[in-house]
Amino acid sequence: MGFSSTFFVLLLVLFSASWAAPASIEENFVQCLDDNSDHVVPISAVCAQNNSSFTSVLNATAQNLRYLMPSVPKPQFIFTPLSESHVRAAVVCAKKLGIHLRVRSGGHDYEGLSYASEIETPFIMLDLARLRSVEVDIDDNSAWVQAGATVGEVYYRISEKSKTHGFPAGLCSSLGIGGHITGGAYGSMMRKYGLGADNVLDARIVDANGKILDRAAMGEDYFWAIRGGGGASFGVILAWKIKLVPVPETVTVFTVPKTLEQGATKVLYRWQQVADKLDDDLFIRVLIQVTKAGETRTVTTAYNALFLGDAERLLQVMNQSFPELGLTRKDCIETSWIKSVVYIAGFPDKTPPEVLLQGKSLFKDYFKAKSDFVQQPIPETGLEGLWKRLLEEDSPLMIWNPYGGMMARISESAVPFPHRKGNLFKIQYVTSWYEGNKEANTKHMDWIRGVYDYMAAYVPTSPRAAYVNYRDLDLGMNHNSNTSFSEASVWGAKYFKGNFQRLVQVKAKVDPDNFFRHEQSIPAVLDQA
Repeated sequence: MGFSSTFFVLLLVLFSASWAAPASIEENFVQCLDDNSDHVVPISAVCAQNNSSFTSVLNATAQNLRYLMPSVPKPQFIFTPLSESHVRAAVVCAKKLGIHLRVRSGGHDYEGLSYASEIETPFIMLDLARLRSVEVDIDDNSAWVQAGATVGEVYYRISEKSKTHGFPAGLCSSLGIGGHITGGAYGSMMRKYGLGADNVLDARIVDANGKILDRAAMGEDYFWAIRGGGGASFGVILAWKIKLVPVPETVTVFTVPKTLEQGATKVLYRWQQVADKLDDDLFIRVLIQVTKAGETRTVTTAYNALFLGDAERLLQVMNQSFPELGLTRKDCIETSWIKSVVYIAGFPDKTPPEVLLQGKSLFKDYFKAKSDFVQQPIPETGLEGLWKRLLEEDSPLMIWNPYGGMMARISESAVPFPHRKGNLFKIQYVTSWYEGNKEANTKHMDWIRGVYDYMAAYVPTSPRAAYVNYRDLDLGMNHNSNTSFSEASVWGAKYFKGNFQRLVQVKAKVDPDNFFRHEQSIPAVLDQA
């Protein structure tokens, strides 16, 4: 009787255990957060795939629809921290539980690496969208900005305090400042003041051990690596302390279009010869698109500019240095620096600066991008071959950004971003489309790869340099958590040139277990085959 009773109880225990569902990844993570955070974690901060809000939260700032397609793996859940303590706890818990982590500040990674994963599932996403305070100190010429703030918000908050201060970062106002600066951060004042990364005074970061470090605590090698070494390889950026730069009360902007029929080829050839040598106060980029005049498609080159001064001085500079554009006083718009930000970002005329607080992108579509750095003018015959290829595509875009000025005076090794002296301009290639099917994807990807191949004849190829914030997985990628130095060197040399090996050395020191990793993260070893 005793034996059968004991046997029955044992069966009951085993039967009950078989029906008790093990704790999910989400439940374990939430429990761990509660145990490791100094602040209460609200239930709403964790959004799982079965939550009705999951898709809207995931899509909120994701810019590239290619990585929102059903076939692309989604995070198991999204954690939106409300405090630095939450971020620290998230890193501690993801490491403790062996959960792969992706981090998003603004969602602008061109290959969706902040919210999608091609190499490792399951994974979770840490969304910094609620960490967006901007504290401006005009007396100190500085500001502390949290990673989830957009560059537009940063610019607006600076302008609230002063009409004669600014910051030299991106032209797209919805960029998340956290990830933006990790890649360099260029904008329309780069020829005057360099990159956003060149104007960072301090930072706060959560390292792979879950410690919150500032510049003094992390040391200069670590601080060097995070200012241009690419996002999500070294930790989670919490905030940057940025150096404000002087801007005049009156600046001038203009956009002058030239079609092929209006001599665009000759004007662009001349721009290549002068753009990097113009007055440091003048930034003229060229937007190149296919447009329609009636039933005829043509290529339009639009010269889009910011001048840190008034129209009278701008016209003197242009008449002396670039008269071929034919700039007139009527083309020039005198305005404030903050309104020039709205203008350069492409908002409609007379849009108030308050639009910058919305943090919304002007576009969201399927796209693929690539980049090049040009050191010799592309001849007119080369341009004509390029026009032929652009006219074959539905919605191509090229943006040519001038270098020179301060960009040529800062050392290649000052920060990891190495593209300095000797570069005339940078090219961004983009193709976008609106059909979410495999055929459209293949067609447009093949087109941009073909254009990139064509342009190889006109750019340096040892290495063929690229901009890390224009992430391009065609250049190569890590295939698992054990990243290979030799494989990563292929794309690492393109993004970082001679700085890549130092980045690997820093990575090996601060994250030897390669906790922070993705398809193009910095490897943690120098000698792995």
